[in-house]
Amino acid sequence: MNTFGTRLKFTSFGESHGVAVGCVIDGMPAGVKFDEEFLQNELDKRKGGNQFSTPRKESDKAQVLSGVFEGYTTGHPIAIVVFNENARSKDYNDFKDVFRPAHADFTYFHKYGLRDYRGGGRSSARESVARVAGGAVCAMLLNEFDICVQSGVFGVGRLKSNLNEDQFDFKWAQESEIFCLDPSLENDFKAEILNAKKSKDSLGAAVFTRVTGMMKGFGEVLYDKLDSKLAHALMGINAVKAVEIGEGINASKMYGSQNNDILKDNKFLSNHSGGILGGISNGEDLVLKTYFKPTPSIFREQESMDKFGNNVKLELKGRHDPCVGIRGSVVVNAMVRLVLADCLLLNASSNLNNLKKIYNLK
Repeated sequence: MNTFGTRLKFTSFGESHGVAVGCVIDGMPAGVKFDEEFLQNELDKRKGGNQFSTPRKESDKAQVLSGVFEGYTTGHPIAIVVFNENARSKDYNDFKDVFRPAHADFTYFHKYGLRDYRGGGRSSARESVARVAGGAVCAMLLNEFDICVQSGVFGVGRLKSNLNEDQFDFKWAQESEIFCLDPSLENDFKAEILNAKKSKDSLGAAVFTRVTGMMKGFGEVLYDKLDSKLAHALMGINAVKAVEIGEGINASKMYGSQNNDILKDNKFLSNHSGGILGGISNGEDLVLKTYFKPTPSIFREQESMDKFGNNVKLELKGRHDPCVGIRGSVVVNAMVRLVLADCLLLNASSNLNNLKKIYNLK
């Protein structure tokens, strides 16, 4: 599916080497202050062009086509388009019939009977430009309620920060070329990425996200829980292979007496749950981790098959990230924003008292 969300619907369109990528956001309330500079800044964070990302350079200039008037949202669909300017489709001509290892080439071909070999087409991470644009618009809504989503990188390959989560430096990460949350590991992370790049290989990465200003009541019971909505959104990002909320896998190693968040004097004494109980936000900070596999596009010779069933040897060309999880942290931030904006609007109609407040009824 190309559409995401329940009350706030996000639809993306476009291909890696097509004319453009973009999105339509439907359900955004009227009257939200629209900050085009913030939108562009978020897209700039995702851009490649440095030594730690793809050499593909795109301006990623956002054009807002509809849904905004005189600086505010109108309540109608917001359409945003970003035109592709630097596609090099010829890089893919030599292996247009070959399945790249660990890519979606094989599955897309067998599902649809054809595939866009130019950079992966729709399966390319280029589509994440649209997600970041949509997430930026959702941040404008969340800002109205002082809800702040922040993400950064705490692990690259086998290197991982030993800091406690409350010690992660989001201010540093905002200025870091690799969105590093641990200043003491900035240079080590960079060296690890460049070593992999020099070896024509790639690395995975781990991303940490914290949401402050959370309200109680986000998430729907049973089949649309907040944690399941987040996992669904984040696992839909290219190269993401695991998501943890709160203690995550560590909770399986704990006793209930250790993992329970005790409630006393109208506050929780810990946050092992990551801010979610019974699939609904409890007002504590939302805490989660997202794990990216190594970029599958590496420049070593590999064995594979073509679509005719022949065994072949493949040596890729093109421009690829040595560690896709670095820019992936920006996409994680966007998807969390999309989920929370949708939950915010859904929660507004969750009970009679909420509705009475909206319409100023006693």
